[in-house]
Amino acid sequence: MNLILSFSHSISISSVSPPPSLRTFSLHRCNAITSQDMEAKQSQGLYPLHRCKTIHLVRHAQGIHNVAGEKNHEAYLSEDLFDAHLTPLGWQQVDNLHKHVKASGVFSKIELVVVSPLLRTLQTAVGTFGGEGYKDGVDAPLLMKAGAGNSDRPAISSLNRPQFIAVESCREHLGVHPCDRRSNITKYRELFPAIDFSLIETDEDVLWKPDVREEDKDIAARGVKFLNWLSTRKEKEIAVVTHSGFLYQTLNSFGNDCVPEVKSEISSHFANCELRSVVLVDKCNNSSDPPVTNYPGKIPSGEDLPSDIADEKK
Repeated sequence: MNLILSFSHSISISSVSPPPSLRTFSLHRCNAITSQDMEAKQSQGLYPLHRCKTIHLVRHAQGIHNVAGEKNHEAYLSEDLFDAHLTPLGWQQVDNLHKHVKASGVFSKIELVVVSPLLRTLQTAVGTFGGEGYKDGVDAPLLMKAGAGNSDRPAISSLNRPQFIAVESCREHLGVHPCDRRSNITKYRELFPAIDFSLIETDEDVLWKPDVREEDKDIAARGVKFLNWLSTRKEKEIAVVTHSGFLYQTLNSFGNDCVPEVKSEISSHFANCELRSVVLVDKCNNSSDPPVTNYPGKIPSGEDLPSDIADEKK
C-alpha cells in the first residue's frame, strides 16, 4: 500500500504532568540506557514533511434516509429517498460543525474541499466550509443557491473560500439503495454554481446499479485509489466530505501496524457530521512537491570561504 494514515494530536508539554515512573527517573538512569531500551519496539514513524498532508474527513450530516432507515432498514429501498437531502436537524449539525471549524482554526487553513457528488454531501460541504450569505454588489459565484435541495437555507457564497471539487471516487456504497443514486450533474451545477464538477465524466449516474450492491472490498480499493489521488494534489490541507460506508471500508485498510486503540480511532464508524483529522503520508514518491523548509547546508563556493575551510585548503 502506498500510503499511511495517522492521527495528528497537539500536546502542550507544560500542561501534561509526567507519570510517576518519569518523575522518579534519575540522572544516573538517563546516562545508563540499557540494551533492552535500545531494542524496544518502535512506536513512532518519521516521514519527510513535504510528503505529508492533513486531511479533514467529514461524514455528511443527517439525511432523510438516515431517519427512515433507523425506523425500518427496508426503507433504504424506497425511491422516495432518491439522492437524499439533509433534514432540519442535519442542517443544525452543519451549523454546529461550521462554528467548530472556525473556532478551531481549521476553516482558515483549508486549501481544497473535495466532496462526493450527492445532495447531502454537497449541502454539508458548502454549509460547513462555505462563506457568508450572498451580498449585493459582491462579485463571487454562489456555492449554493437559496433553498437548494428542499431546504430553507439562504444562499452560500464562495467569497474568500478555497476551491470545491466534486469527485465520484469518494461516493457512498454503490447500487440498490436509491438514496445513494445521484442526480444529473446538470442539476447540481444549477444548484451549486461554484463547485467544480469537471472531473465527473457523465451527466447521468452510470455507476449506480439497481440490482448490484458494491462489495466491501471494492469500496476499500476505491477508497485507497482516492487517497492515492489526494496524495498527488498540491494542496497540503484538504477537507473531504463523504459517507459513512465509504469512510469505514477505506479507513479499515489502515492502522494494522498500530495498537488496537489507535486502529479503532482510525477506522471506527463516523457519526453524522463528525470530523476527524488525519495525516496522509506518501511513502512511494507519488507527490512531486519539493521540500519547502529543508536547507541543503552546502559549503559556499568561490574565494569567499569561511576561515576554517580556507585554512584546510592551504
